Amino acid sequence: MYSLVQHKYLPSSFHHKIFISRPISGRASEYYSTTTKHRPNVKLVVGPKAVIVQTVQPQPKVVITTDRPKENDPSLQSTWSHRAWVIAGCTTLIISLGESLKGAVDMHMLMEPIFAGWIGYILADLGSGVYHWGIDNYGDGSTPFFGSQIEAFQGHHKWPWTITRRQFSNNLHALARAITFSVLPINLLCHDPVVQSFVGVFAGCIMFSQQFHAWAHGTKSRLPAAVVALQEAGVLVSRSQHSAHHRPPYNNNYCIVSGLWNEFLDKNKVFEAMEMVVYFKLGVRPRSWSEPESEWMEEIDMAS
Repeated sequence: MYSLVQHKYLPSSFHHKIFISRPISGRASEYYSTTTKHRPNVKLVVGPKAVIVQTVQPQPKVVITTDRPKENDPSLQSTWSHRAWVIAGCTTLIISLGESLKGAVDMHMLMEPIFAGWIGYILADLGSGVYHWGIDNYGDGSTPFFGSQIEAFQGHHKWPWTITRRQFSNNLHALARAITFSVLPINLLCHDPVVQSFVGVFAGCIMFSQQFHAWAHGTKSRLPAAVVALQEAGVLVSRSQHSAHHRPPYNNNYCIVSGLWNEFLDKNKVFEAMEMVVYFKLGVRPRSWSEPESEWMEEIDMAS
């Protein structure tokens, strides 16, 4: 004979589990387990043995990220194409600075090229901040010319630690390619030592800004002593300064060469003013005006 068991609707925060036991010839009792969804006045037909109803708390939802970079992810490694572009970019910079030095010696001028190079260094930090602000807040992976950079920087916000594991040429090849195409024509057409000094230093700081950025995510114990000294002197952006960019609301400290401009730009809300101009002129909202989405929330590297 079978008995009819009826139970009341359980609260929505619980699952109920039914265990049915019945003896099987000469062996220990066998247990069956099933999890059912909540339904009011559910009728269950069970065997002659005991029926046990237990309430259990639901397990937390586990979200598995399938695109999380791995320790030896091929996307973090340099290819021969990456290395070729970095060599081309460095060669272009050497030509530019060599032209500047040669012209300065021939024309017996020293201070003008040095001053021009210093201006190039100062403006490179500002340029890195404006570019960083733009790709952090506008466009997506399908944006012409800048899509890959936008996608990479959005991924960087989720996994900041990956930049410390990118190989040198992998990290710099995109900027090296841009520098090669933009600076090489200047080298061929202009031989003014002042112009070449400005262009060489400015372009060099922009090209290597991603390496400065990577060092800003490193720990002192793993960085070369010279790099740590330059960070502490304010010549290169430091870890303590750049870390503020990776905390909500993700709308400050965009400059990644020396970080010299960050305080001025943030204190005077320069980027916020630019966002208002873009919004009223084009109707486009920056990402910094919205609550951070999961793509922007940092995942901690447990291995580190």
